Amino acid sequence: MANRTDPAAKSIRGTNPQNLVEKILRSKIYQNTYWKEQCFGLTAETLVDKAMELDHLGGTYGGNRKPTPFMCLVMKMLQIQPEKEIVIEFIKNEDYKYVRILGAFYLRLTGSDIDVYRYLEPLYNDYRKLRRKLPDGQFALTHVDEVIDELLTKDYSCDIALPRVKRRWTLESLGSLEPRRSALEEDFEEEEEKEDNDQPADEIEDRAYEKDYYRGRSPTREERDRDRRRDSHRYRDRDYDRDYDRDYDRERGRGRDRDRDRDRDRDRERDRDRDRYRLREEKDYGREREGRERERRDRDRDRGRRRSHSRSRSRSRDRKEHDGGDYRKRHSRSSVSPRRHGDGLEDGEPKKKKEKKEKKEKKDDGTDHPDPEIAEANKLRAALGLKPLRV
Repeated sequence: MANRTDPAAKSIRGTNPQNLVEKILRSKIYQNTYWKEQCFGLTAETLVDKAMELDHLGGTYGGNRKPTPFMCLVMKMLQIQPEKEIVIEFIKNEDYKYVRILGAFYLRLTGSDIDVYRYLEPLYNDYRKLRRKLPDGQFALTHVDEVIDELLTKDYSCDIALPRVKRRWTLESLGSLEPRRSALEEDFEEEEEKEDNDQPADEIEDRAYEKDYYRGRSPTREERDRDRRRDSHRYRDRDYDRDYDRDYDRERGRGRDRDRDRDRDRDRERDRDRDRYRLREEKDYGREREGRERERRDRDRDRGRRRSHSRSRSRSRDRKEHDGGDYRKRHSRSSVSPRRHGDGLEDGEPKKKKEKKEKKEKKDDGTDHPDPEIAEANKLRAALGLKPLRV
């Protein structure tokens, strides 16, 4: 129950007011000892006493990222949602600077754009010193106007994402806000009146406009029109020079691109010629290699043919010599005349006599008998070594 939002509280920016703080930081605040002991049961009236005891501001610090008492009180204001008049009284409090910063921070989270600019911009004139606790646990010196400027210009402060607000010039153009006037406006006007007596009218207008511009006052529509008319020729010349420089740079870029393309084409053509020459050399080398291999195969084939031919010739010569020697031997043995050797009639017989003799011997074995059965029987008997039948 201690961590729940007040049931009578209104939703801010379409959500629960406590959801304006991130969930991780919200859970750390709920677990903090200061929240449990000092912030329990606080109301809008008793919250002022705790805010008066603050001696520094900040978000989280240390290795465990502990929340500061300032952040715990901001969370408590979101929980109980005090009235707008109470928050404005916090901001207008000049005795306690941390009470003022607490109200300004809460209004920055929950207030509208117009209220934020209306009630926080006057705090730019507060230059009192503040102590701020850094994430490493150390303290740093800052000022009230610096914290207000952070709330109006930054998107993140004290580890909390600030809601977006419209720009001041947008609200001025819509008529929701009047141009901001500095607290030193009267002093500037007195100095301007003294200087106007010694300077021409044109210089007075220019100097007044420049002073108003630099001290933060937004220029009116007439001043802006006058400034636009005065500087129109300057802008025109500047635009002309810019266009001329752009055209010159474009032409230089085009020329540089043309040279780059030309060099790239030249390199590509050189690489293409080199590849073509390499391919031609590879083809010529392939042809020469094929020719050399063909010549070597033909030479080996001729050498093999000559070797085989010489081998066949030597073999035939050896055969002839061998056969010739046997022939000469046989011829030498059979060359003796049968007349000189009376018992060699068998060797000296003519072929016809031998054939007749063989026929006669064949006829004696009975195989040429006119009766085929007897002839067949004689063949069998001749094969068995028996005498032929005589019928």
